[in-house]
Amino acid sequence: MNFAIVAAESEEAQEAKVRLTHRYGSVPAARAEVIVALGGDGFMLETAHAHLGTGKAIYGMNRGTVGFLMNGYDEEALDERLEKAVKVSLHPLRMQAETVGGSSVEALAINEVSLLRESRQAAKIRISVDGVQRLDDLICDGILLSTPAGSTAYNLSAHGPIIPIGTPLLALTPISAFRPRRWRGALLPHGAKVRFEVLEAKKRPVSATADYTEVRDVASVEIYEDREEAVHLLFDPEHNLEERILREQFLP
Repeated sequence: MNFAIVAAESEEAQEAKVRLTHRYGSVPAARAEVIVALGGDGFMLETAHAHLGTGKAIYGMNRGTVGFLMNGYDEEALDERLEKAVKVSLHPLRMQAETVGGSSVEALAINEVSLLRESRQAAKIRISVDGVQRLDDLICDGILLSTPAGSTAYNLSAHGPIIPIGTPLLALTPISAFRPRRWRGALLPHGAKVRFEVLEAKKRPVSATADYTEVRDVASVEIYEDREEAVHLLFDPEHNLEERILREQFLP
């Protein structure tokens, strides 16, 4: 199996890349069947975005901090681990954002799309799902729409639900909601199209972020799961992503 070894800029990741390349070799990414990514979850997301649509699988090893999307780091039998790895295919969210100035920006999110207030003023956001207005006026710090893979990331920090991999759901989670105060979000079918309209957008500016692509001063944002795009991640059988997400729900 041909594989390319790529690494985050940290000293720990770069040193690991040198050692693994010396031991196993590394081909250019364009010729590789598998991309071996060394770093943390942030670098895994960067690598996944870089190879969306190529059909290449990505096997991450943790040389960063969190490493939820990464396998454990071990320099032994890398080629055997790749042969035995279990593939998980994820479909990203497609964000279509319109700014107050009239420009349009598209981006893909493997974890989540989040809207956040830019100033001391709380955001005021109207929410529609599949063309039906569901919330007239959410006053909050922000709101996010998460995939199952991203449900243990920002979504979990905002007290959103964890969604097992393979479940055809998306998590809609408010961030510090002020009104309606008791609204805790919703679980939506994965085929839903969600629209956010920013009310009083000039007085209460809001940014939209799809993973790490940020758009400032948005007026409206539409989001849907793009079934034509996919990213393929590889996990050791004993530490697959489904098991990690299930285990996360039982942590104290």
